[in-house]
Formats: sequence, structure tokens, C-alpha cells
Amino acid sequence: MRKMGLTLEEVKQKIKSLKGESITLAINRGRKKIDTVSAVVENIYPSVFTVKVNQINQKDTQTFSYFDVLCGDVEIVWVAFFCFFQFL
Repeated sequence: MRKMGLTLEEVKQKIKSLKGESITLAINRGRKKIDTVSAVVENIYPSVFTVKVNQINQKDTQTFSYFDVLCGDVEIVWVAFFCFFQFL
């Protein structure tokens, strides 16, 4: 379900500001499966963004749409100065 208060354009701008930053993603894969991965925002495109996952057992690039963030299927936590700040 869509989170109230944010537009798609606002989500795009916030993710654009995180390009090159380390983030933690909580990804809802369905059926009560939630994956948490550490990643770096790599590229920004008009309808999707890519992140490079930097975990020991998983070194690949994943793509998400801005709507995934808007509806809550992907939650982003910005990692800075060893503190966690809830981004969205």
C-alpha cells in the first residue's frame, strides 16, 4: 500500500541525493520474507535505480523501481557515521 505524504517525484529526488552513499535496504520478497542487505546506490534512471550489494555471500547489482519504495516494498535506511537514520 502506498505511504501517504510522499509523491513519486519526491522519492526520486531523495534517492538521487543518495547516489554513491552506503545504505541498508529492507526488501519485502513476499510470503513474510524480508531480506536486509547493505548496498551502495549505483545508478539513477528515469523509472528505476540500481544498487550494488556489498555483502560477503552476495556481490551483485539489483534494480528497484521508485514505486517499490513509495509503496513500502523496499525500505531504505541511510548509513552515516555509524548511526542509522530512517530515510523513508
